[in-house]
Amino acid sequence: MSAAKKVLIVYAHQSAGSFNAAVKDVAVSVLTAQGCSVAVSDLYTMKFTAAATAQDIKGEVQNPKHFRYAEETMLAWQEGKLSADIIEEQRKITEADVIIFQFPMYWFSVPAIMKGWIDRVLTQGFSFTSEKRYSQGIFKDKKALLSFTTGSQESMFSANGINGDMNVTLWPLQNGILHYCGFQVLAPQIFWAPSHVACEARAAMLESWRARLQDLLGEAPLAFAPLDSFDRDKGFQLKPEVQAKQDGQEFGLTVGTHLGKPLPPNNQIKAGV
Repeated sequence: MSAAKKVLIVYAHQSAGSFNAAVKDVAVSVLTAQGCSVAVSDLYTMKFTAAATAQDIKGEVQNPKHFRYAEETMLAWQEGKLSADIIEEQRKITEADVIIFQFPMYWFSVPAIMKGWIDRVLTQGFSFTSEKRYSQGIFKDKKALLSFTTGSQESMFSANGINGDMNVTLWPLQNGILHYCGFQVLAPQIFWAPSHVACEARAAMLESWRARLQDLLGEAPLAFAPLDSFDRDKGFQLKPEVQAKQDGQEFGLTVGTHLGKPLPPNNQIKAGV
C-alpha cells in the first residue's frame, strides 16, 4: 500500500479487550508500518450520538413544524451549520482513501452506534445526490470494506443454513450504503464466530487479516451493476439491451438485481466472481 494513503477505521466495540479491538489494532499496526496515515473513530469511546435529530443542526431549522432530517441536514451541510461532531467525521472521510468499518455483527447488521454514524455523517449533498450515486457516486475514488465478527458459524450463513446466505445479508450494507455513496467496495473481512473457537484459531484469523492488509489497495472491488445500466426515465429499470445480455446467463446480475435467476455465488463476499 502506498505510503501516501490515508485510512479511516470506524470502530464500534465497547471493550478494549475484545477480538474486534485486536483486529482493529492489527490494522493500525500493519498500515502504519507501511507508512499510511491511520485515523480511528472509536465510537463508544467518543460517546458518539446515534440518534439523528434536529440537534444535528446549529441554529434554526427551515421547517420546524414538519422537520425532515435529510432535507434539513443537506441545507445545513451547504451552509456550514451541521454539528461539530458530524463536521469532524465528514472531514475524516474527505481525507481518507480507504475506510474500514470494524464491528461485531448485531442482528444481521451493524451496531446501533455505527448505524447512527452512517445516518448522521453520510448526509445528502456530502455523500450522495440524486445524480451522484452508485457507480457515479461522490466517493467513487475511495475504497471501503466491512470487517466484522459473527456470533454464528459460517455454515449457518450459507445458502442452506438457518441464518440464510451471507451474500443476501450483506447486500443492504454494501450496495445500499457503501456502493450507493460511490465507494469501491472491497470484499468483506469476516471473522466467523471467534468467541466459539480456540485461541489458536483466533490467532490464525488475525494472521490472515495481517496478510491481507499488505496489499489491500491492490484488490479488485466487488461487482455491482453500473448506474448507466438502468433507465432513469423508466423508474431505473434495467435497460432492455443490458437485460438481453443476461438472458443466456445461468445466474442473475447481482444479489439484488437477480432477474429472477439463482443468485450469483459469492457476489457480495468475493471479488471477480
